[in-house]
Amino acid sequence: MTTCIDHMLDMELETFPGVRIVVPTHLLYRSQDPLAVQLLFHDSVQGLIPWVFARDLLAEGTRAPTGTGDVRIWPTGTGAEALVHLLLSSPHGSAHLMASLPEVEQWVRSTYRLVPTTEETQALDLDTHLARFLNGTP
Repeated sequence: MTTCIDHMLDMELETFPGVRIVVPTHLLYRSQDPLAVQLLFHDSVQGLIPWVFARDLLAEGTRAPTGTGDVRIWPTGTGAEALVHLLLSSPHGSAHLMASLPEVEQWVRSTYRLVPTTEETQALDLDTHLARFLNGTP
């Protein structure tokens, strides 16, 4: 059985220092893939733009700067006005996005209630994924 926790929020894309564009974003977590989170950015030209990375990376990034390479996350501020920053890099460029830290923290906590860290490997069902891979089925 697949269970998911999703949440819509508006992130802000910093295009130039001080210039921000609102980007509707869908946060998605599926118990069948317990180690990952997905951010689906809604772009009026390209449609959905997905980013998938480690749930632990996002959780850690809400508390302290973390990440190297393609995904870097860090918090700023305190209280209701606090932000979480995501710097996403690809061969096509990079994007600096910001969102409400309390809102993202609440969503991340809900993913850990669904699949606690201690149950991630059980929920992953490696045997089924390996069998599908070896049989050439998706």
